Amino acid sequence: MKKFLCILVAVMSINAMGAVKIGIVNIGKIIDTVNEGKSVNDTLKKSFDSKQAQLKKEEEKIKKLQEDYKKQSMVLTDAAKAKKENEMRATVQKIQQMQAKFQKEIQKQEAELKKPLLEKLKPIIDAVSKEEKVTMTFEITSSPVVYAETKVDLTEKVIKAYDKKHKK
Repeated sequence: MKKFLCILVAVMSINAMGAVKIGIVNIGKIIDTVNEGKSVNDTLKKSFDSKQAQLKKEEEKIKKLQEDYKKQSMVLTDAAKAKKENEMRATVQKIQQMQAKFQKEIQKQEAELKKPLLEKLKPIIDAVSKEEKVTMTFEITSSPVVYAETKVDLTEKVIKAYDKKHKK
């Protein structure tokens, strides 16, 4: 909230001096579009697919345990049934823990892979913003600016400038 108020005060101060031109960029779209971002996304997808395959194997184990339990439940003793149920419960917990672990790993990997890209992106956004003579530039998906009379979407220009500067 403090950040929003500071931005609001800054915009109002600038507005008092003259016209304010707001720039917006969609960083997600930029990352998905630039060549380096596509490479990052491909790496993340491969990692995700690999982890998903591991989870799928574990889910198959649960299905097999459940099928075996259904087939044998009429002839199993109460103690054997309890043992099978505990085994299924333990397998489900193991999968849930794997899922949480994999999710954290993917998020960490995503942050590590995107960090250099974002560091290269900042000066390009600055340069395009200056070239377009915007007063401020906001990331559209997290921006506190809901409306601005004069706003310019710089996303496509940033994509072109990034790919031009960082060819792969």
